[in-house]
Amino acid sequence: MQLVCPAGNLPALRAAIDAGADAVYTGFRDQTNARAFPGLNFDERELRQGIAYAHAMDRQVYVALNTYPDSVRLPHWQAAVDRAAELGVDAIIAAEMAVLDYACKAHPQMARHLSVQGSATTAPALKYAFERFGIARAVLPRVLSVQQVERLCEASPVPLEVFAFGSLCIMVEGRCQLSSYVTGQSPNRHGVCSPASFVRWDEHDDQSRSVRVNGMLIDRFAEGEPAGYPTVCKGRYDVRGEIFHALEEPTSLNTIELLPRLAQAGVTALKIEGRQRGVAYVRAVASTWRQALDRYRDDPQRWSTDAEWQRALSAHAEGQQTTLGPYHRAWH
Repeated sequence: MQLVCPAGNLPALRAAIDAGADAVYTGFRDQTNARAFPGLNFDERELRQGIAYAHAMDRQVYVALNTYPDSVRLPHWQAAVDRAAELGVDAIIAAEMAVLDYACKAHPQMARHLSVQGSATTAPALKYAFERFGIARAVLPRVLSVQQVERLCEASPVPLEVFAFGSLCIMVEGRCQLSSYVTGQSPNRHGVCSPASFVRWDEHDDQSRSVRVNGMLIDRFAEGEPAGYPTVCKGRYDVRGEIFHALEEPTSLNTIELLPRLAQAGVTALKIEGRQRGVAYVRAVASTWRQALDRYRDDPQRWSTDAEWQRALSAHAEGQQTTLGPYHRAWH
């Protein structure tokens, strides 16, 4: 299986390649990608350097163009497709049908991967994207059980990629409206949950900190309590007098124990989430998964997880907690 790792900037790209990633995924420095944080992503000069570095090591670079333009802004996404082709990326990762259609017609030689934002969770959806837009791969949303993944691998006309580690999303990807509800800016269209311009941190006399998104209080942290980037879905709320993570707890997906089952199902690629994370995260997570994949390749019958792998991954997880998420559902 291919190991696909995040690269939010050039140092992260190099770290991922050096740690054993088979491919990295990146984004342009605009709203065409779903991680449009200030200070993140690539301009053309940096991406040229990154592609050259990856290709020199016989690795691949994918560019995420996975947000949803409205009709007025569609030419900007089309121009991004043209830029990706001119730069020589190995594939684009797209969700919106007009973007996929343009790429299919204008640059048929460039591989097209259906983004997780495309929310393809059924065999007919995958078949449609393959027949209509010639996709070469599809990334499955993080809402499926492992049994559902196995059935899709049997029925899909294209190779499938699944998320293996990183932040979870409680929504059907590409459909989240929480950030849009609070700020008026959707991650589907504007490329980021909780845009930084709407986030405000306040320190209080008791050394606690509170965080608001567009004026809405979403969490309060005691002195010394770890705090991640504030997204609406992972806030704590007062529900009938009880304060808790009402929507989703800050915990990371970790499927390393499922590696043999995913391999046997026919999964083509394992994706690590985290273009917004730093170089240390990318290096540690990529290195850990490289070891696990190499050990499975060398001796699949006697493969087992390593306690040190779990410690390394937990250290870089949200809240230092990990879960199998929807993969372990008893019902499916």
